[in-house]
Amino acid sequence: MQLAKVLKEHEFLEDLVGVWNVRAPEMTGQEPWTEIVRSLHGVWFVADGSGQMPGSGAATTVLTLGCSADKGKYIGTWIGTMMDYLWVYEGEVSDDRKILSLYTTGPDFGDTKKLADYREQITFHDCDHCTFNSATRQPDGSWKQFMGAHYTRKR
Repeated sequence: MQLAKVLKEHEFLEDLVGVWNVRAPEMTGQEPWTEIVRSLHGVWFVADGSGQMPGSGAATTVLTLGCSADKGKYIGTWIGTMMDYLWVYEGEVSDDRKILSLYTTGPDFGDTKKLADYREQITFHDCDHCTFNSATRQPDGSWKQFMGAHYTRKR
């Protein structure tokens, strides 16, 4: 078996490596989450998050990201201790190389017997600040954001 090759597309993911403080509007008054992102030889990137969920206690999340040469797409997964669903992503980076958009299907939070389409976006504002947001597809095809977080790289 041949080892996976680091592609030019992986350079975007390298910018995620580091230790980040994470804040969201619903976390007002709480300690920020911490997310530690590491590279697995430049091919895969793993983000381990931990913090307090408002009103729910401690939680842990794991995001994996990579790039599939066969699909020509960014790919990944997400799991969190707050649910028992494995989210699987495919996506792309914007032409200006500032936004990674990841698309997935998962439980509809309004009716858990149905599935809904979701889009997660990581937007880089500079090398030490990015935002993460989640949106759900509306019946008209538009996206409605329901969650957002601000990331600041720890020095």
